[in-house]
Amino acid sequence: MKTERRSVLKKLFASVVGVAGIGAVANAKGLAAAPEKEAGNITSIQNVPLFSGHTIHNGLVYIAGKGAHTDPFDIKSHTDIVLKELEKELIKAGTSMEKVLKVTVYLNDIADYKGMNEVYKGRFGKKPPVRTTIAVAKGGVPGDSLVEMDAIAYI
Repeated sequence: MKTERRSVLKKLFASVVGVAGIGAVANAKGLAAAPEKEAGNITSIQNVPLFSGHTIHNGLVYIAGKGAHTDPFDIKSHTDIVLKELEKELIKAGTSMEKVLKVTVYLNDIADYKGMNEVYKGRFGKKPPVRTTIAVAKGGVPGDSLVEMDAIAYI
């Protein structure tokens, strides 16, 4: 079922890309295998824009989900990497960890909640943001990350 759903989503994405005239339609297999690249503030696969690292609207900064796609493969290391990536994106957007209002944490496994919290604690200054933590459904966090986080901050 998971493979079927991914296949349908890849075909849908490929058709949208073709209709939008962004470029040649990538086949689903090639799309999945292509590495993500950061080009300014736009993340793309095979030169097709997918999403921005952040966007600003009415004084609020919305940070796209950040994951850790590297070894070591343990929750504390991944959480540290994700928080550092989140901070880099916040700074690029002209804000900081202390100005974060809301964080959503996506855990690959709810059993990692305690380890994630140990690293997360104290990273947002004296007044931490509100937070929602979600254990993702079967299939895990995209890109083999144990944790992904997105955030909303003010400038």
